[in-house]
Amino acid sequence: MTIDTENLLDSIWKSFDRIAYIKPEEIPEIDLYMDQVTTFMESRLKSSTRYPGEDKILTKTMINNYAKNDLLPPPVKKKYTKEHVLLLILIYYYKGVMTIGDIQTLLQPITERFFQNGQEFNLQSIYEEVFGLEEAQVEVLKQDVKEKYRQSMETFRDAPAEDAEFLRRFSFICLLSFDVYVKKLLIEKMIDGIGGGKEKDRKKKKE
Repeated sequence: MTIDTENLLDSIWKSFDRIAYIKPEEIPEIDLYMDQVTTFMESRLKSSTRYPGEDKILTKTMINNYAKNDLLPPPVKKKYTKEHVLLLILIYYYKGVMTIGDIQTLLQPITERFFQNGQEFNLQSIYEEVFGLEEAQVEVLKQDVKEKYRQSMETFRDAPAEDAEFLRRFSFICLLSFDVYVKKLLIEKMIDGIGGGKEKDRKKKKE
């Protein structure tokens, strides 16, 4: 089994480069109709998808579902503000690792206190702060991935030659997956702490 691993890290670095950070100043200051919102999101985030030619960033159905699930405040006269777009960006990133219910629990206090609050410290301030942190983490993540790759390339030294390359890539995937698994558990525990008794209430309803 032959797998091209020679340029694997280069491919991973390119994936890091495709992580698109939308700066607040890039978002139109004027209110947008739904079609304009979806077009804007597609134009800024398309390159970060797995299959850029096929994957959808945001659709009308998604926006309507977010509103129904109280993730997004309703538009005013069918128009969405800059802060609506900021929330949609947050939802886009978080839905890859969180359930809709968890995203709701996380964002609800943010929305209630800072969405269009008319204060200097508002939703945009929060967005700039957290995404500034995430931008700074890119180099740290690169080094972490590089170390995991090095460790994985040291495994399966006694494996049959025709299988060793695939098994080492399997090791690499396992290391990355375990890292994601542990962090996902941590995120869920923290969100349960934010939600208080909501999770228990949901379980009782199911019973």
